[in-house]
Amino acid sequence: MKGLYIDSHCHLTDARYDDVDRIVQSASEKGLDLLLDVGWNAENSKKAFVNSQKYDEVYFSAGIHPSESLKYTDNCLKTVEELLKDEKCLALGEIGLDYHYDDTDKASQKMLFETQICLADRYNLPIIVHSRDASKDLLDILTINKNKLQNGFLMHCYSESKEQAKNYLDLGAYFAFGGVITFKNAKKDDIVRSIPIDRLMAETDAPYMTPVPFRGTVNYPEYVVLVYEKLSEIYGITEQKLCKAIKDNFIDFFTKVRL
Repeated sequence: MKGLYIDSHCHLTDARYDDVDRIVQSASEKGLDLLLDVGWNAENSKKAFVNSQKYDEVYFSAGIHPSESLKYTDNCLKTVEELLKDEKCLALGEIGLDYHYDDTDKASQKMLFETQICLADRYNLPIIVHSRDASKDLLDILTINKNKLQNGFLMHCYSESKEQAKNYLDLGAYFAFGGVITFKNAKKDDIVRSIPIDRLMAETDAPYMTPVPFRGTVNYPEYVVLVYEKLSEIYGITEQKLCKAIKDNFIDFFTKVRL
């Protein structure tokens, strides 16, 4: 690999991006070797697939986000399933539970989550997990389905407690942290340090969660460098050592990648 950095979670298909060529080129110039373009519904996942075919640096995942649970159909799942067969599809995701809003249909989210866990298991792929205000139900579902998690699961943009992290670790979880850890009021250093470095990844969730000093503007994959800087500070290791650890983790977790 020529570069140092990997963005394990971004959304190049977002409407705020009007020049993906420039975004990918700029990321490469900043030292990124790989960007994982994460799908969140069937149509979006197809667009992420198209990006992966256009750019050598871009891989993708396909899945249906919990916020889409009342919109999806069997045809949506069939589309996702077809995309999982592509050699540049590294995972099923992002999937999970999101109870942030009062009118959330929890039952439909849980059903969709379990359905996709089973689908990932069938295709021997890991899953990328979104969890928001739903930690108990999420852990319950993962525990009940632990025999279907042999290919691993990644807790995307982890924001829960270190006690809960231990529960996920016991099930084999990896954890990705993004721009939030750079916020002055985040108070997440202890949570980050509770994650063994061999279970760690870095992400941007671009165009969301922009790190300091660009907070309040549109996020870009190249800003993952700032996340690496903060992680190396938290762990008290050199950035070079951190970069190697995250690359090794990424390759071990996403077994279809040989960088």
